[in-house]
Amino acid sequence: MKKDYHVILQIAAVFIGTIVGAGLASGQEITQFFSTYGYMSFIGIIICCFIYIIFGRIIINLSIKYNLKSYSDLIFLVNPSFVGKALDIIMGLFLVSSAAIILAGSGALLHQFFRLSPIIGIFIMAAISLYVLLMGTRGLIEINSFIVPSLSIVIITIFVLYLLFNNNVNLLYIKNIPAIKKAWLPSSLVYGGFNIFCCSGVLVPLSLEIKNKKNLFLGLTIGSIGLTILSLIINLLLILNIPYIFKYEIPLLYISNRFGRFIQSLLLLIIWLEMFSTEVSDIYSVSKSLNESINLSYKKSVFLIIAIALPVSQIGFVNLISILYPAFGILSLIFMLQCVYFYYKSNK
Repeated sequence: MKKDYHVILQIAAVFIGTIVGAGLASGQEITQFFSTYGYMSFIGIIICCFIYIIFGRIIINLSIKYNLKSYSDLIFLVNPSFVGKALDIIMGLFLVSSAAIILAGSGALLHQFFRLSPIIGIFIMAAISLYVLLMGTRGLIEINSFIVPSLSIVIITIFVLYLLFNNNVNLLYIKNIPAIKKAWLPSSLVYGGFNIFCCSGVLVPLSLEIKNKKNLFLGLTIGSIGLTILSLIINLLLILNIPYIFKYEIPLLYISNRFGRFIQSLLLLIIWLEMFSTEVSDIYSVSKSLNESINLSYKKSVFLIIAIALPVSQIGFVNLISILYPAFGILSLIFMLQCVYFYYKSNK
């Protein structure tokens, strides 16, 4: 029983760590997909929680039932036509691009705050990622088991400090903050679909290795609820600081500045760790896919993807979130709806 409890929490941590990334930890994703829609954004975040649980359960069920090994297997199972092949290629390119941009973000972050050459930051991230990735699924679980609790502690600390030093946190004040955009529901659906599709790159191989539906479902549910609580907290902090947050690439850094250098440094460390977590998850997903689709060994795939990502790591981090995320999110949502149709059709 104790062992199951430990496994369930590890699954929850991997789920949260895979989705969070530097975009959410910095506040940039929440700003663009939720905070700009005013108080209705809180409902959007809760809708995302249901998307994670419902679609996540479908992915786990399909993975175990059909013995799937990677996200490519899931894509070809649901959509074996040319569209499926195209989506598989797009997914791979997106994840590799994401890995490359995170390398660049690591270099920029260390350069900005520690005056290190960006090249040093890039190679530090690449080297540590390589070390963890060569440990396989165990490495993925271990890093998230450390990073996710650390993230939670820092975000909750900033939230509590904010509540202690500000008297304007009440429902009426929040409701009267004007929404900059109106279409909150499509934004929420796109964001939820994008995240759960990207997370399939981890959920599918995890399901193959654990094969215990009860533990997987509980881990997914706990992870979804935990992620939703963190997102709601971050969204509240951001909404209370509109319009000032729009001037910063790392909105949460602006909010944490008032609490001193120590809290700011902790947040920067968390953002870097979340960059690291996303880097490992992205490369892990593509490596598992290459291992299955072209029979290239997992370790060789890891080296290949890092070798490709290093020279490509020159695209802006914010550009990825504002342009590629919505476009890929729409494709992801369409595919997840196909998964629902296939799942219920196969169970008849």
